[in-house]
Amino acid sequence: MANFGSGRFSSVPVVVKNIIIINAIMVMLQFVLVKFNIDLSEYLGLHYWMSPHFKWWQFFTYMFMHGSPFDIGATITHIFFNMWGLFMFGSILENMWGAKRFFTFYVICGLGAGLCHLLVMGVQFSGFHHAFLHYQEHATLAEYSSLIRNYKLTDNSFFKEVLTFWQQNPSCADCASTSIQGLRQYNAEMMDVGVVGASGSLFGVLFAFGYLFPNTELYIMFIPVPVKAKWAVAGYAAIELFSGIGQFKGDNVAHFAHLGGMLFGFIILMIWKRNRNNFY
Repeated sequence: MANFGSGRFSSVPVVVKNIIIINAIMVMLQFVLVKFNIDLSEYLGLHYWMSPHFKWWQFFTYMFMHGSPFDIGATITHIFFNMWGLFMFGSILENMWGAKRFFTFYVICGLGAGLCHLLVMGVQFSGFHHAFLHYQEHATLAEYSSLIRNYKLTDNSFFKEVLTFWQQNPSCADCASTSIQGLRQYNAEMMDVGVVGASGSLFGVLFAFGYLFPNTELYIMFIPVPVKAKWAVAGYAAIELFSGIGQFKGDNVAHFAHLGGMLFGFIILMIWKRNRNNFY
């Protein structure tokens, strides 16, 4: 929470207000439509471009979606923190820039975040996809063990069971075909994973705030002393980069989308600065 001490930051401008309203409506729609077997995130969440679920409009719609209709707790947490951050920092930027410029900034950061996410996903998927194609031509126990270890699939119960059984039965006639079938399904599931949330746009907003108000003191959860905005933003970026590279087990956060939002926020600010548009 920021400690601004100024009345000019207290109002909620029109774009921020409407973005919050739209996001809240979309969450409610998710929980209503799922009762009719319609998963809205399947249509509006951003999917990999090779997925059969990919549509061009998802680059825009994904940033107004949150969570999953199958997990109300995670969904509420997701939208609450994103909208709270937008309210706190986006209101300041919109009051300073005006509605049109802020909306442009917000959307471009979201589009850039989605693009960066898909590019990183493409690199990750391409590596696995080519390894899988190679494995289909050389389906041996050694190749299988190497593939699932390199792509951290040993925690998956199916792949682990196949590996264990194959190791215990080296002459197994069906292990190769079973492993190929499982990897093919995993390959398809990787393509169908969608991303939702306003976090990419929000991280662009956070970057802009830290850039324009670097010495503003912020109170951050679990940190007992105020932190200057520039250090808070740098810390967030470092955590996202570390988490994205680490790819830790159970982590389903699109860290490179967050970093993409920051990157595009930086690019927009540099363009505006070069064109000598006033920030204030």
